[in-house]
Amino acid sequence: MKASQFFISTLKEAPAEAEVVSQKLMMRAGYIKRLGAGIYSYMPMGLRVIRKVEAIIRDEMTRAGAVELLMPVVQPAELWQESGRWDKMGPEMLRVKDRHDRDFIIQPTSEEVITDIARQELRSYRQLPKNFFHIQTKFRDERRPRFGVMRGREFTMKDAYSFDRNPEAALKSYQAMYDAYCRIFERLGLTYRAVSADTGAIGGALSHEFQVIADTGEDALVYNPQSDFAANIELAEAVSLLASRAAPSQPLTKVPTPGKSTCADVAQLLSLPLSQTVKSLVLATDTKTDSGDTTVTVYLLLVRGDHDLNEVKAGKVPGLKHGFRFATAAEIERHFGCKPGYLGPVGLNADEREKVVVVADRTVANMSDFVSGANEPDFHITGLNWGRDLPEPDLVADIRNVVEGDPSPDGKGTLAIQRGIEVGHVFYLGTVYSKPLNATYLDEQGKPQLMEMGCYGIGVTRILGAAIEQNHDDRGIIWPASIAPFELVLCPIGYDRSADVQAAADTLYGELQALGVDVILDNRGERPGAMFADWELVGVPHRVVLGDRGLKDGQVEYQGRRDAAAQPVPLADIVAFVKAKLGR
Repeated sequence: MKASQFFISTLKEAPAEAEVVSQKLMMRAGYIKRLGAGIYSYMPMGLRVIRKVEAIIRDEMTRAGAVELLMPVVQPAELWQESGRWDKMGPEMLRVKDRHDRDFIIQPTSEEVITDIARQELRSYRQLPKNFFHIQTKFRDERRPRFGVMRGREFTMKDAYSFDRNPEAALKSYQAMYDAYCRIFERLGLTYRAVSADTGAIGGALSHEFQVIADTGEDALVYNPQSDFAANIELAEAVSLLASRAAPSQPLTKVPTPGKSTCADVAQLLSLPLSQTVKSLVLATDTKTDSGDTTVTVYLLLVRGDHDLNEVKAGKVPGLKHGFRFATAAEIERHFGCKPGYLGPVGLNADEREKVVVVADRTVANMSDFVSGANEPDFHITGLNWGRDLPEPDLVADIRNVVEGDPSPDGKGTLAIQRGIEVGHVFYLGTVYSKPLNATYLDEQGKPQLMEMGCYGIGVTRILGAAIEQNHDDRGIIWPASIAPFELVLCPIGYDRSADVQAAADTLYGELQALGVDVILDNRGERPGAMFADWELVGVPHRVVLGDRGLKDGQVEYQGRRDAAAQPVPLADIVAFVKAKLGR
């Protein structure tokens, strides 16, 4: 490719709406153009990267035995109503009507459609296992699209779906996809971690996220440097920091804490460690009765003052599994007799008050002589102890986020935390979709059995943003060689003015093309500084510079995108030198 035939459009400054590094650099380097909130056109440079990412994904998916098809972006509502997700999915799912007033959705994912295909086509055990995948446009109507391609509304995704006879076979399919994903991200040249994760809205019993490591990542990843343990912070188990509960050693004392409504302020006022305080959070559930009324149940969740509630874990507590919300101020005052800020487990469930379910984090359940709100404005209580001053909590559960230095749940050291960007996710679904959609096959005895399913997604366009967040400097993007828009750029100085430079550049360009090198020749006649700045911004991994002065000595200059300086290379050796750099 010659630059004059291609389309290169770089900017000195990023548009004002660009928020994160990847968005700024993609817009400056001419990879994307914003059309609307969370909607981008992928320009020729960006599309080249996307196609290279897709090629690696297709290669490894095929190697793993998956078969490619293509499912539509627009899907009829009936399938989603049949699966039960029509009502479960929130406003992120874009619903539309056709001219006949029939309901459709712009697909955020394709579990329903692929299950419908499977129930029609996979009728016998002899046809299993089967794994289908496609690379297709998705749309999720994010409340606040941001960060460019990292959290856009329209994006490209590879999703695959496996169908098996039983759980054992399904777990083999899951492992095959897990292994394929590891190969994909290794070939993409990205530093990543595969971490245990919550199944979320997709459902199922087992899942792993593939996270690209980046300081700017939205997700907190928990891992043990001394073992293989790794999990998203939403799922990482927090063990009790106290092996057992010590005997009470302090009297129960009500102390004034005027205007001090946070654990940190109370600890400072009383000259106590924050870890001696207990934080109170109030949740509520709404249950419809047979008569159509709504019954509200209030839960008091207790975590140590220096810890944070993990809402995903809270959602797994008995009673909260089917959804919860934070209690209103009116509900709190009715159940606790006090406004938020001074709440605690003291004096609850007396006859004159409605029942409050008390849920203590594992560490809180083993605390003694702790501090909590007195359920009275401007007062807290010190020296609180379970059993002596309070009834035992109704439930003890892991409901907090782990913190750096916590004991690892595998018992092999302590935990560390780093940031990551989710770019892939694998799920073992079981019969979450095959059961409501009645996707069955006939076994050896001719009896219908539900298919066991898995689903596996990779955010194709999101990979671009994640790769840049992980690989950039103050000059621009540094692409991994496998997905760079071009492997190498030839930068002839004075191409439009020097016949010798033009001839040498054209000859070298032809030789590299013949070897299959994805090379671009910058024949635009730009000044050296502007030309180099463009290609450093664009992020091409390898650069060869030709100029009259060097050619007179039989020399050219090579510089890798990460190199601090260029190095001279004999013109006669440059092809072999480049081949070695590219691993050819």
